[in-house]
Amino acid sequence: MIYIDDNIWNFDLRQALDSVSEWRRNYALRYRRELDQRLSVAVYKLLQHALLTEYGLNILPRFIYNGNGKPSLEGFPEIHFSLSHCNQAVVCAISELPVGIDVETTDNYSDDVARQVMSHAELRSINSSFCPEVTFTRLWTMKESLYKLRGVPLAGGIPRMLDHTDRYRFTTLVHADCIITSCSMR
Repeated sequence: MIYIDDNIWNFDLRQALDSVSEWRRNYALRYRRELDQRLSVAVYKLLQHALLTEYGLNILPRFIYNGNGKPSLEGFPEIHFSLSHCNQAVVCAISELPVGIDVETTDNYSDDVARQVMSHAELRSINSSFCPEVTFTRLWTMKESLYKLRGVPLAGGIPRMLDHTDRYRFTTLVHADCIITSCSMR
């Protein structure tokens, strides 16, 4: 299940910081910019909401990390989740199977970056697209969500990440000015 929150500025940050776990509060306060603090708190609160809705768990989740830095829920290894945020929204994917998710706005498109991170076929697709920035962002969110699902990069590096991905299912949504892609096993 995918959860989305784009009300980043519609809550009292101090009150929200008091409602999350101490470790998450400290994590959020490491950021200097208020926007980053808000995103950190909002994505954590969205995970709390997802856990309550999907599993009836009213908890302050704590993360543990595997050797590659992929988080899981302490005490609930059967619940898989993935979190992401951009300047306009936070997203959470939650499942009984490994899952990855990414959200991006389309305003960061750059031909130079595309040449570094996309395959030749992907570049052709971007360059022939009616909206190159949307096509680029969709492909990028696919790569990020796959990376978050696996927790390790695929052989061939970033440009070739989407080669041989027939074992995975990608779901892409457009929400406001954001593109959201989740990745799960087929």
